[in-house]
Amino acid sequence: MTTPKVAGCDISLTSTGLAFNTGWCGTSGRDGITALPIGTRTQTIREQADKILLHLQTADLVLIEKFVLARGKAGAGGAGERAYLYYLVVDALMHQIGVPVVEVPQATLKMYATGKGNVKKDEVKDAVARRLPMFVTKGNDDMCDAAVLAVMGSDHLGHPLAAMPQAHRRALDTVTWPQPVAA
Repeated sequence: MTTPKVAGCDISLTSTGLAFNTGWCGTSGRDGITALPIGTRTQTIREQADKILLHLQTADLVLIEKFVLARGKAGAGGAGERAYLYYLVVDALMHQIGVPVVEVPQATLKMYATGKGNVKKDEVKDAVARRLPMFVTKGNDDMCDAAVLAVMGSDHLGHPLAAMPQAHRRALDTVTWPQPVAA
């Protein structure tokens, strides 16, 4: 039986985290998108979506960190642009390429990584370094999140990449998984 190719994706304008359950991870993005004139901005976002899709189009399943509007001044910049990028990628995967997509809330991702849903980013990075050494993230938050998502999906499909404690694995029960295709 072939192991399904599962990808994790953490959408960002400047540093989208990407990972596969093969141990590969990387980023894609561009600085300064929100400062571009609107026509150039929308074209640049479509180009960024295409770059992300080049990686994800070979996946059998993609887990993506659920888009939320950031609260507060610091996290609100580029929210519209991030939403546009998010939905371009999700729509293309599901409706053009035919890859199932699973949205995973950030708290669920953190629970799978650490056993708790309300931890800081550094705790997720530490958990990835300790439990998932096959991913060379160099401490990049976005790659760490994507790696956790890829591992979650692989675990759900019966191909765990690491021995995760039950307190961590309970996160799998809170995700809305796609229904298997009937034979």
